[in-house]
Amino acid sequence: MLADEVVDCHVLVIGSGGAGVRAAIEASQYGDTVLISKTIVGKGGCTPMAEGGYNAVLREEDSCGIHYEDTMKGGAYLNDPELVNILVKEAPLRMGDLVKWGAVFDFTDSDEVAQRPFGGQRFPRTCYAGDRTGHEMMTTLVERLDATKVTTLQEVTVIDLLKDGEAVIGAMALDEKGGLVLFKADSTVLATGGGTKVYDISTNSSSGTGDGFAMGYRSGAELIDMEMVQFHPTGAVSPYDARGRLVTEAVRGEGGILLNTKGERFMKNYDPGRMELSTRDIVARAIATEIVQGRGTEHGGVYLDVTHLPREQVETRLPVMLEQFLKFGVDIRTEPMEVAPTAHHIMGGLRITPEGRTTLPGLFACGEVAGGVHGANRLGGNSLADTQVFGKRAGEAAGRSEKREKTVDLRQVETQQVRLAGFLSGNTNPALVRRELQLAMWQGAGIFRNAGDLDKTLRTIRQLSAVNLRAASLRNLAECCIVQNMCLTASLICRSALQRKESRGAHVRTDIPQSYDAEHSPFGHTFISQSREGIENREGIA
Repeated sequence: MLADEVVDCHVLVIGSGGAGVRAAIEASQYGDTVLISKTIVGKGGCTPMAEGGYNAVLREEDSCGIHYEDTMKGGAYLNDPELVNILVKEAPLRMGDLVKWGAVFDFTDSDEVAQRPFGGQRFPRTCYAGDRTGHEMMTTLVERLDATKVTTLQEVTVIDLLKDGEAVIGAMALDEKGGLVLFKADSTVLATGGGTKVYDISTNSSSGTGDGFAMGYRSGAELIDMEMVQFHPTGAVSPYDARGRLVTEAVRGEGGILLNTKGERFMKNYDPGRMELSTRDIVARAIATEIVQGRGTEHGGVYLDVTHLPREQVETRLPVMLEQFLKFGVDIRTEPMEVAPTAHHIMGGLRITPEGRTTLPGLFACGEVAGGVHGANRLGGNSLADTQVFGKRAGEAAGRSEKREKTVDLRQVETQQVRLAGFLSGNTNPALVRRELQLAMWQGAGIFRNAGDLDKTLRTIRQLSAVNLRAASLRNLAECCIVQNMCLTASLICRSALQRKESRGAHVRTDIPQSYDAEHSPFGHTFISQSREGIENREGIA
């Protein structure tokens, strides 16, 4: 065998965020389960960074039907209706699991889980733990994981999937010393999270590099709607090294208002009915427009102001934001924050069934790496719910899958060995390629897009993809693989954006006139794989 180590299991889960840990917990009931994290379980990834909350219908005045309608409208009707129906109906059940397992959410005086308003929703249905909701969830999930027999492997980077014919039978990975490890599995769950680190300014942690999108594509899986990248309206703009750091939607949910440098509450010009609690795509475009038209701050932002709120409310409901900005020298109780849009979430991803099955046998996907749930724009609070609803479903379906013979074609391993050896003799620092890619994506595939800029960006990506990356040692091999994944993920975004010749949700084409709204669009999902790419019509026909 050409690998340093071979691990055999029933279910392999790749990724250790909310979706991955929940999938591993479920799968462990059916057989040997291995969870791989390229960071530290419960510490890396985006779930522990999620501040705002978890959407679930818990009050009589609200309903799953209304949550469904809000999600479909917010997603510009590009969402998969079946997946949305599952999300809204099962989110309360999975919230119940978290509470039962010991998660400490904020409660009301009547001993009900507290819920705050979030953008694009007609009722306050966002459950929260101050502005540390994701952190509280991950603490609870990891404690639950520790009570199972799941084998967890940390600081191990998966570099590609293993296949036997068309079926996925595991993965190839690098350990922290650069050694090649093979994982053979009856079922494999991709829960690798998002990929907006392909942009210069992003809320994502360092692990949000699009690995799952790239590995799924290389293995032959089909992805949908990869052009749909959400730019969160409010990221920090100053100091420079804090650019893009998330300023949670909970700030606006608690009553924060947006102001331009003229002191105008400008959302009245873009969505007077919902104002600051409009959907993220609308608020992000409004802020970007204010800045472009000269009503932004000297740092390239606008003001988000909570100084009119009681000090106690800011201190108890937004403690992370208060602490974060105090470190920047800003006391948000007495002065406004400066914010601007930042790349946040990829709504597209691997095409899945309600059980999380992809288009490849043996491969499942859940969380941000899967597409279809959020359509063209995600509602704040739906992502954490997504991790639990579809993490459970994918883990359970993978666990229930039959055990089978797994024959490893050694040519796959040999191909990886040649790839890795090439990095040791390469000539370009991957950090330089990463930086050039991020700048190109921010400039050419951002909030406002046109064919000329997308084509130019795609040419840059292709040039960067052909560069001979250099690993200074075995320990740096993973970085070269990750940068290649970033280039591929970026190309999937641009190619899909060129396919969608309309403006919809988070995707705005300034070069294409449009007379219809999203509900009457003639188009469905974009799709992209090694065998085909294009866009479906409204009935789902390519």
